[in-house]
Formats: sequence, structure tokens, C-alpha cells
Amino acid sequence: MSNEPERKPDIFDRMMTLPILRIFEPFYKKNKEVLMYLFFGGIAFFLNLALFALFHEMMQIDELIANILSWILCVLFQFFTNRTWVFDGRVDGAKAFAVQMGSFFGGRIFTLVIEEIIIAIFITWLGFNSMIVKLVAQVIVIVLNYVVSKLFVFKEK
Repeated sequence: MSNEPERKPDIFDRMMTLPILRIFEPFYKKNKEVLMYLFFGGIAFFLNLALFALFHEMMQIDELIANILSWILCVLFQFFTNRTWVFDGRVDGAKAFAVQMGSFFGGRIFTLVIEEIIIAIFITWLGFNSMIVKLVAQVIVIVLNYVVSKLFVFKEK
């Protein structure tokens, strides 16, 4: 018997009990983590692309700086959504929270460096289309971010 308090159903769990969605509930329960990561990752993906386009294409900010600005905003969004709905990252105390947030940002900095290298090579040096390169880089980063989050940041207790 576990000493942990039982987790209350979140909004997504409650939505699955609606009559029209109930048929998907077994699939949802079995694959919730991946589905939630894809859902919030999808939002972050489009937010990141939109912010990059705003900063780089519309405001004419350098592509590497525009990428970092969009990254900062998206990583904040990702931390709280991943912690709350994707990986159930509840921790006890401010120190544990700070360690969790630090490891999350550390992992994201690792993938940011990879993304910046891709952008520098393919946009800055080779002159490829910035939005196509950004799109491809985002797909690579999403996969790497999931692995880092799953294995290092929100690992099972």
C-alpha cells in the first residue's frame, strides 16, 4: 500500500468521462503521458513557430536572438504544463521544486544549443528558408525534450 495521497482527476481525466468521449477512455488511460505531451508539445510547437516568425520575420530581429526569445517564453509554458499534466511532477518542498526546475531548464538549454547550431548552419551560413529550418529543428528538439524530461527531470519515484 502506498503512502502517497490518491491523485485527483484533472480536467482531461474528467473530459474522458463525457458520454461522447467515454469510448476513448481506455486508450487515453493507457497512453495519457504521451497524449498529454503531444497535446501540450503541439501548443508549444505552434507558439514557438509563431513567436519566432513574429520576432524574426516581422520585427526583423536576428534569427538566433529571435529563437532564444521564443525559447524563453515557450520553456516557461512547457515547464508548468509538463509538470502539471504530462509527467505528474509534484515534489515536496521549495528545494525539490528548484532542483526540478533547474534540471528542466538545463535539459532545455542542451536542446536549445542543438537548435541554435541547426539555425546557425542552415539559416545564417547556408541561407535556407528560415521557417522551414525552424520547423525541422523543432521536430528534432521535441523528441529530444521528451527523452530528457522522461529520463532526467520527471523520472518515476
